[in-house]
Amino acid sequence: MKVSYLSTPDAQLDLRGTPCPINFVRTKLRLEQMSPGALLEVWLDPGEPIEQVPDSLTMAGYQVEKITDCTGYFSLFIRRPVTA
Repeated sequence: MKVSYLSTPDAQLDLRGTPCPINFVRTKLRLEQMSPGALLEVWLDPGEPIEQVPDSLTMAGYQVEKITDCTGYFSLFIRRPVTA
């Protein structure tokens, strides 16, 4: 996980209660709709979602910049690459 310039997210996606792999698919679709370099905040449940989604996003070429444990759910900051 590489940390770069964090800022206010350009969009937010609440996927608490959404099972795998649907949460990964919805995150990826939302990122594809965003401008290159945009920052997305995603809320995920503990367990399988937080264990699987960040790794899957990294493998798909997205940059997971920050993961925060928010007591009961996790907040991920994901940046869409500037170049595809």
